[in-house]
Amino acid sequence: MSKSSAKVVYVCQECGKESPKWLGRCPDCQQWNTFVETKVTASVASSRPVGPFSLPQELSGVVLEASDRLPMPLAEFSRVLGGGIVAGSLVLISGDPGIGKSTLLLQASASMANNRSRVVYVSGEETAHQIKLRAERLGLGGEGLFIIAETDLEVVLNQVEQISPGLVVIDSIQTVYFSELEATPGSISQVRECTLRLMQWAKLKGVPVFISGHVTKEGAIAGPRVLEHIVDVVLYLEGEPFSAYRLLRSVKNRYGSTNEVGVFEMKEQGMVEVENPSQAFLSQRVAEAIGSAVVPTIEGSRPLLVEIQALTTPTSFGQPRRTANGVDFNRLLLVTAVLTKRVGLRLGNQDIMVNVTGGLRVGEPAADLGMALAIASSFRDMEVKPQTAVVGEVGLSGELRKVSQLERRLTEAARLGFKRCIVPEAGVKSASAKGIEIVPVGSLREAIGAGLVKGRISKTGAV
Repeated sequence: MSKSSAKVVYVCQECGKESPKWLGRCPDCQQWNTFVETKVTASVASSRPVGPFSLPQELSGVVLEASDRLPMPLAEFSRVLGGGIVAGSLVLISGDPGIGKSTLLLQASASMANNRSRVVYVSGEETAHQIKLRAERLGLGGEGLFIIAETDLEVVLNQVEQISPGLVVIDSIQTVYFSELEATPGSISQVRECTLRLMQWAKLKGVPVFISGHVTKEGAIAGPRVLEHIVDVVLYLEGEPFSAYRLLRSVKNRYGSTNEVGVFEMKEQGMVEVENPSQAFLSQRVAEAIGSAVVPTIEGSRPLLVEIQALTTPTSFGQPRRTANGVDFNRLLLVTAVLTKRVGLRLGNQDIMVNVTGGLRVGEPAADLGMALAIASSFRDMEVKPQTAVVGEVGLSGELRKVSQLERRLTEAARLGFKRCIVPEAGVKSASAKGIEIVPVGSLREAIGAGLVKGRISKTGAV
């Protein structure tokens, strides 16, 4: 290809916006100094297909086969994917550096290989000897698992076709490159082009492909946000750096439920599935602890019981601080304002810290009542009544709004030995569960009265 056919554009490495000239600040993502000069030639247009064109088919005539979804031996991984791996799908697994992406992918590859399915593991970050050392540490044999330590995508695809695998893993997408594209590996142009070609190859051959990707400081997929639109499934591996638990969360799934969560525990033998996540998250909970409330949440299709802790202390500065770990910061501000205005707790001079134990992040409003009860418990120095769980969304008027799937939450709480559950009055008529007392309340003030142990005098002098 001659140089005259080359086109020079400037591409933002954060969001992928293209510009004919260099810009100091990206008008889309508002990031500074992210535009990089990139040469694009007509010979590497992403729209060029890598195989024959597909013919039109009437939808009613399309036949589904049982082999279209491959079962996985890892039950938690299979749950997040929606019951197994769909043939020809492209799955993106992202997470912070060192969170365990490569470990999980190697374990998943070995488990699929042991299930009499050839698997190709392409690594651009490690050599075959390094992967062998990690496999021995994890106790993986490696039969049926083929390692390719290569970064040239064309070479990789040629070698993969000779093996005819049932699964291909690319670790990571930022390390592979397309030789005809004049850009450095890891750039937005290379990552986007390689992902598009992997997607076209997966659809043509009917082979599922897993790719891993790094994330930025803000938690977004590094560089190519467009990857989330190209791939079929987007999974995030989350967890606190010093916590043993890892959460595999689905944020996009064309073949299953979104917001599904798989729970793993990082041990010496790698990622170990947690069969009872609720019990694991509550295993270190102290009985009759002040400033602690248990909330039955829903993560995807799974009910989970989590512990929300709160601590209030008089501030040493002019402006009180609010710290949220595992809960939405704006929800914490809302609950604090309602407690001050509607319940009468004088929190204006209090530093408030709220934490969800186990490294779990709770985003649903149903955890508002648990957050409020934990704050009130700490401020009044009264523990929450034993064997009591709480759930409910708090409104600005101090009312409690109903939550979805209440029966499933109550059943999970009863299974773990809780005897009472404080719930909103709205929608409680249709809910029922064996072995647990349902305590309906209409307002946040009533919930605090029903949830805290009475008869103790607050050290702060609050009413």
